[in-house]
Amino acid sequence: MPEVNGPQRLGGWTRFVTARPRLTLLAALVITALAVLAGSGVADRMGSGGWQAPDAESTYATKALEREFPASQPNLLLLVDSGGASVDDPAVAAEAARLAKRLAGEADVVGVRSYWQDKTPALRAEDGKEALIAARIEGDDKASGEVLDRIAPAYRGKHGPVSVSIGGPVAVQHEMQTIIEDDLLRAEMIALPVTLVLLVMVFGSAIAALLPLGVGIVAILGTNAVLRGITEFTDVSVFAQNLTTALGLGLAIDYALFIVRRFREELATGAPTRTAIGTTLRTAGRTVLFSALTVAVSLAAMLVFPQYFLRSFAYAGIAVVLLAASAALILLPAALMLLGPRVNSLDLRKLLRRGRAKPQTEAGAGWARFTALVMRRAPVFAVVTSVGLVLLGLPFLGVRFGTADDRQLPASSESHVVQQHLRDGFPGSPGGSLDILAEGEATPAQYAEYRDRLAGLPGVLRVDGPLTDGRTAYFSVLGKGEPVGEETQRLVKDLRAQPAPFDTSVTGTAAVLVDSKAAIGDRLPWAVGIIAVVTLLLVFLLTGSVLIPLQAVVLNALSLTAMFGAVVWVFQDGHLSGPLSFTSTGDIETTLPVLMFCVAFGLSMDYGVFLLSRIKEEYDRTGDHEQAVAFGLRRTGGLITAAAVILAVVMVAIGTSRVTNTKMLGLGIALAVLMDAMVVRSLLVPTVMKLMGRASWWAPAPLRGFHQRFGLSEGEAAARPDSGAGRPEAGAGAIPDSASEPERVPSGT
Repeated sequence: MPEVNGPQRLGGWTRFVTARPRLTLLAALVITALAVLAGSGVADRMGSGGWQAPDAESTYATKALEREFPASQPNLLLLVDSGGASVDDPAVAAEAARLAKRLAGEADVVGVRSYWQDKTPALRAEDGKEALIAARIEGDDKASGEVLDRIAPAYRGKHGPVSVSIGGPVAVQHEMQTIIEDDLLRAEMIALPVTLVLLVMVFGSAIAALLPLGVGIVAILGTNAVLRGITEFTDVSVFAQNLTTALGLGLAIDYALFIVRRFREELATGAPTRTAIGTTLRTAGRTVLFSALTVAVSLAAMLVFPQYFLRSFAYAGIAVVLLAASAALILLPAALMLLGPRVNSLDLRKLLRRGRAKPQTEAGAGWARFTALVMRRAPVFAVVTSVGLVLLGLPFLGVRFGTADDRQLPASSESHVVQQHLRDGFPGSPGGSLDILAEGEATPAQYAEYRDRLAGLPGVLRVDGPLTDGRTAYFSVLGKGEPVGEETQRLVKDLRAQPAPFDTSVTGTAAVLVDSKAAIGDRLPWAVGIIAVVTLLLVFLLTGSVLIPLQAVVLNALSLTAMFGAVVWVFQDGHLSGPLSFTSTGDIETTLPVLMFCVAFGLSMDYGVFLLSRIKEEYDRTGDHEQAVAFGLRRTGGLITAAAVILAVVMVAIGTSRVTNTKMLGLGIALAVLMDAMVVRSLLVPTVMKLMGRASWWAPAPLRGFHQRFGLSEGEAAARPDSGAGRPEAGAGAIPDSASEPERVPSGT
């Protein structure tokens, strides 16, 4: 904790960031420019998968089958439409055979097979007007996407009597990646100007409004460079870029709002610029650092999961949080040092004002009256609000987990159209079969006996195979149930339980889902435990209380109920699918709730730290519990609400994506943020703290001693009168705190 002996004594950090502000900003400009170069093309190096657990049985089997039997794992499908004729028409068959032969000659394309090759019923539509050519493009997501770009134009479109459309997993992934890049650019174009307008409305100053945007842009560009470096060592999901933009803007705005607000408060008391910055960094700056740690911990918890989809969000989230906090604590003070009182310049709201402005002493009066009302009726507000949040979360009890597929894409996208044709017109369902890899020597009789045993299982419709290659064989099992339904998931377990004279591994869409659910279930307690323990510790260090950290964790979790309930009601059950333009699959991708929990919980703690820090500061100063709670709401209520609205705007912009998972992520977190700021922070926190009274601050003696030695707080104001420490006189260790002065904050803050 910095040593402070008087209002003019500056800490080392303040001297560091204000000594040469122009040089600091110039260095930041150079580093940002280098980050732009380093991060260019990062999206091209990212993958659109990552939902599989890399150590799962299904992952092993899939890779082995791709290597040994590439035709069993096609990722490219050419849908051949005969234009009303039969696919068995000689002219159609001849043209399709020519296309298949040409495709087999393409570099990096293996395992080509077609309906016309052996008249396989599964490759022919039930109406006889369409059929398939299947193949496998070798390589990872990036390499296979490049091959697809190279060969697709030669096959897509009209070819004599037939027309060809391109689908399959590689086409779905490639189209998804392209759409996400386009949508992200559009989201940024929406979010930036709207955010700037809102910041002007909050600050009243165009100069002050530009500062948070600058911090956000630095954080986003820096994180892109970090992700580009990470792609050299491991897989990173393209979806992580959406989180980079959302958190980069959202958290940068949160932190900058808090710091600029406090700086303007200090200026309003008549403090010189450098002194105002010093006080701001010792108070709001410390809270920003604390808040960044809580958000980073929530996001870091995703590192315990094996799926690179979740780990990617941890990489992006940790980087953007730390960069946003660093920019807010280094670049922002340097900019404020140069601006000084000019931070209030260019009040654009004067153009809209009519008559005289409201007296500045009215700032926070509305929140003061609202808080007084809530605390007078604390039991009523606590019960009604808690019950309401629980009711909003009830739809989540009916959640069904599934896997991401082509239906994430817009209904008009080519690969979605192809897959929908397969679902509607071909026997069975695409992705519905289960593949079994058999390794080890076996006789034909043993293979036949094993196949017959599989065919006798209750959920099996048909067993094809074996296709053998020396010591390895491959079976395909078609189940009676939906591709990822409960019946097919049970079939996966039944297949794995069957004895065999050789080693077997089961894969397929349902097997991937079973393994993914198991991997998440095994590691979820660890992730939740890490978040809970570290959050309890950090909030204890901030408040010195044992009960307030418990309250913070419980209320934060309660604030997420509306998000989870809405996700199921809207995206699983399909309500509002028309207005929101998405196709409901009837389930939720397994990793999405985990991701949304970690992100939303971290953001909720972000706002919780802002509020609790000001409550603790006032309680230390006065010892009056109820006054401290009311003071905290009055000083931060408008700030937290404004920050939440701005972050929600950014998340809604992300939610305009045409990819369903991204839409779900953006809109769901926007709802969680608004519920937390406008319901939990405004209603539940003050009512619960009112009901708990001064007991809120209780801690056993050993922990009180620990906190006095190692704890942190936003303010370094005098100890409260009843603490036994006494209140220092001015100039003997006390820091003038604008919070104790009458409201003299510039209009707009």
